[in-house]
Amino acid sequence: MYSIFQNFGGECMFSDIVNIAYAMGPTPQGGAGQGAGGLIGSLVPLILIFVIFYFLLIRPQQKKAKEHKTMIESLKKGDKIVTSGGIYGIIEAVGSATVTVKIAENVRVKFGKAYVAALRASADED
Repeated sequence: MYSIFQNFGGECMFSDIVNIAYAMGPTPQGGAGQGAGGLIGSLVPLILIFVIFYFLLIRPQQKKAKEHKTMIESLKKGDKIVTSGGIYGIIEAVGSATVTVKIAENVRVKFGKAYVAALRASADED
């Protein structure tokens, strides 16, 4: 019985293994016209994945960031807020980059505007 790893003399022939590997490989593409079609065909799934990521991940994140920026720019004294750390309070003063928040009687804390997570409705409990 002839093995792919042994020649007639029982020696291992590397060239036989290489020839078999080439024979098992894909057929070569013929003609220059198929190369361009193959390139476009291989780029279509990549483009499709990018479009899906854009509409499912990137665009909603940009929209949420824009809404947060608008909310931060519209902060004013007396607004009830929640910070990103979960602290509830009422804005006492608004600076260019900070807000002073009253979180209890005689307790005021200064936060960066970026750490204001949301505005609360006036009907919410304190």
